[in-house]
Amino acid sequence: MNKPELVAAISLQSDVEPKAVAAVLKGFEDVITSSVKKGEKVALTGFVSFERVERKARTARNPQTGAAIKVKASKAPKVAAGATFKKIVNGQAPAPKLVTKKK
Repeated sequence: MNKPELVAAISLQSDVEPKAVAAVLKGFEDVITSSVKKGEKVALTGFVSFERVERKARTARNPQTGAAIKVKASKAPKVAAGATFKKIVNGQAPAPKLVTKKK
């Protein structure tokens, strides 16, 4: 599912205009991105959490030549699925019923 399909599905499920859904989704992305960049953890309990992790400088190997390469320290995003989401995906809990047609 791509972003336009997601907007359409959320619009149908929530009975909200697609433009409003797209604006909220854009706002959601902006808030998550900005917060994680600042080092804050954002968690939607049971669904997903977003955070920034610090990677230390290290020495790696070039797989073709075997030569040692120095890798600089960096920051990376980390996304983790929540317990409820995992249970639904694994079939241990029922998935929410979705609307398939407008009423």
